[in-house]
Amino acid sequence: MSINNHLKMGVIGVGHLGRFHVQQLQTIQNIKLIGIFDVNSTVGFTVASEFNTQNFEKLDELLDECDAVSIVTPTSFHYDIAVKCIEKGCHLFIEKPITETIQQAQQLLEKANKTIIQVGHIERFNPAFLHLQTKNINPQFVEMHRLAPFNARGTDVPVMLDLMIHDIDILLSMVKSEIKNIHASGVNVVSSTCDIANARINFENGCVANLTASRISRGSMRKMRIFQKSSYITVDFLEKSVEEYDISDELPSHIDSRQVFPLEGEKKKYIIYQKPEIEEHNALREELSHFADSVLSGQTPEVDGVSATCALQVALSIQQIIDGK
Repeated sequence: MSINNHLKMGVIGVGHLGRFHVQQLQTIQNIKLIGIFDVNSTVGFTVASEFNTQNFEKLDELLDECDAVSIVTPTSFHYDIAVKCIEKGCHLFIEKPITETIQQAQQLLEKANKTIIQVGHIERFNPAFLHLQTKNINPQFVEMHRLAPFNARGTDVPVMLDLMIHDIDILLSMVKSEIKNIHASGVNVVSSTCDIANARINFENGCVANLTASRISRGSMRKMRIFQKSSYITVDFLEKSVEEYDISDELPSHIDSRQVFPLEGEKKKYIIYQKPEIEEHNALREELSHFADSVLSGQTPEVDGVSATCALQVALSIQQIIDGK
């Protein structure tokens, strides 16, 4: 399918987020952007003109030319479009959530067969979170806040599927344990779906996570705090920064004394504070590049359809609890 080790890709849906996909795909060396499709032909022609690519007026014609596509449509269209793409032999990058329902997600995975599916849980490629991959993470308690000002663009789904699902995916990737139970509450404030929600997730291994998501905040916040044995880590996904607090029995010689604080007690210990330098990169470009590499090498992506379905299952469970079902 691919020519000269390049992946021929198209973008389906070029609204606010889809436009960024077009922009980033043109910067990735092993991807050749074939063109775009949008049900709104005016939007399609405008974006195609802006980025000097081809606008396809029929989806089938775009799919016939592509090895893979980015599906960046409203969630309600994900399943039907994805099935059509699979039938045309295209690999799939699908923006989160993977589908509207678990049944759709499971059917999609069954139909996929050898089709590679990656889902756009972009925070997995946030440079601050990638730094954690170099650490030994075994959380005992996790606190996560994802707050955003109101934007009507995301209100076709409840806040659990709009915002909280990012943190659910991150959480499930870190905690290697089954969920024991979930307690949740939430309310509709300005839309017909839940706008602010809180969930407390208890895992079988004893880890507890407290997640809060709101799309009616005055400002934006995307923070995570991880508490584990002899360690406390904060991650700011917006600032792309990490702060680490480690407890040590010995005073390390290689750390500036201003970063070490004595912890008095029966046995003297030291709190070691570090704020590592995080190398900046564009997370969307990184995840699309990872998708291309996965397809060209035949490897399973970091955020495949299975892990995305697990995150969707938890998000929908939280919604059902809040709805009293």
